[in-house]
Amino acid sequence: MASYDVIVIGSGPGGYVCAIRCAQLGLKTACVEGRETLGGTCLNIGCIPSKALLHASHQLHEAEHNFAKMGLKGKAPSVDWKQMQAYKDDVIGQNTKGVEFLFKKNKIDWLKGWGSIPEAGRVKVGDEVHEAKAIVVASGSEPSALPGIEIDEKVVVTSEGALSLPKVPKKMVVIGAGVIGLELGSVYARLGSEVEVIEFLDHITPGMDAEVSRTFQRLLQKQGLSFTLGAAVQKVDATKTKAKVTYKLRKDDSEATVDADVVLVSTGRRPYTDGLGLEALGVKMSDRGQVETDGHWATSVPGVYAIGDCIAGPMLAHKAEDEGMAVAEVIAGKHGHVNYGVIPGVIYTHPEVANVGETEETLKEAGRAYKVGKFSFMGNGRAKANFAADGFVKILADEQTDRILGAHIIGPMAGDLIHEICVAMEFGASAQDLALTCHAHPTYSEAVREAALACGDGAIHS
Repeated sequence: MASYDVIVIGSGPGGYVCAIRCAQLGLKTACVEGRETLGGTCLNIGCIPSKALLHASHQLHEAEHNFAKMGLKGKAPSVDWKQMQAYKDDVIGQNTKGVEFLFKKNKIDWLKGWGSIPEAGRVKVGDEVHEAKAIVVASGSEPSALPGIEIDEKVVVTSEGALSLPKVPKKMVVIGAGVIGLELGSVYARLGSEVEVIEFLDHITPGMDAEVSRTFQRLLQKQGLSFTLGAAVQKVDATKTKAKVTYKLRKDDSEATVDADVVLVSTGRRPYTDGLGLEALGVKMSDRGQVETDGHWATSVPGVYAIGDCIAGPMLAHKAEDEGMAVAEVIAGKHGHVNYGVIPGVIYTHPEVANVGETEETLKEAGRAYKVGKFSFMGNGRAKANFAADGFVKILADEQTDRILGAHIIGPMAGDLIHEICVAMEFGASAQDLALTCHAHPTYSEAVREAALACGDGAIHS
């Protein structure tokens, strides 16, 4: 029986980051992972492979639509789907091997197999039981299906199946207009699929700033995606090669069916804690199947902690990473902290969409007086030169103090631009602080500065 200071269960972004930080803080650390490769959903069948396909398909889009305008003449490239899949798999391999290297470098033991916690202070992997002063559950999440819909990962797929289809489908129906559905939907739309998105609500991207959501939908429609909103999917009938999706419109209860070669079910994710033995251990769980934790990520059982997708909060890799580092600090006797008010969200379509902090809707609901600074990428020289002038930056600041409360960006590199606002918010900055900071010209980031200027006396280029 091996003995450790910390055993982390799960090697996704939360788990592997937690293990590395524990080791850096001088704790003898092991990480349990049943997959053949480290990195969890994100690196193997989530964020990383989907970004590879988004990148490849965006290059195709540029070649088809923008190369000729820049004087790059020639036949548009054809799609070798097998080669694109090989490229995606290579990207996955490089990233997962990178985590394995970091484990060796930091002297972290990889306990291969699926873990369970028979009692506090012990973790069982296969037939072996290991001792640990602290156990961190970082078991992640899995796709949540709709009742009565059979997933076969061939015709009716989750994000996992959608990343490795045998061929590009002629018609794809996406159920759910959230981040995953829109990212993968836009990949296949660029590759030539007819993509229809069916969403239960009457708008896409639930919880997002309403103005951004409307603009985003319009831009996606221009790219060929079609939307059926306010529709409740009743059933999916699938054969070996086709599927029929039946839905009911909420406004008048009328029923309709649509045929598809592939149906992508992207209706959110749920915590994955199967087989860990948490209930038997006495770990308190929420009604939604999440592990309940206190302000220091401790569960109701002493010595057992939990982070990431299996606890409350947004199911985002970077939120799990932050919690992983923070709980490692707590276990090492230091002070771990996560600022949940400054966790950015990004959709990696084109244009990208990014947000942090409050929306206009949440501020109105809270009755908080705010002002809006907005700037369109149409006024940004770099964006115009790069055929990327769709979208805008919107900064929300407190009416009285000018403190930045949130920001919403739809446009080029939005996922990178959002972070100067995150840093500003961490320092309690005002919009004026950002507006008075020199930004290099010509860059997309000038649009962020202009939006900050618009919170005061006004933007320069609009």
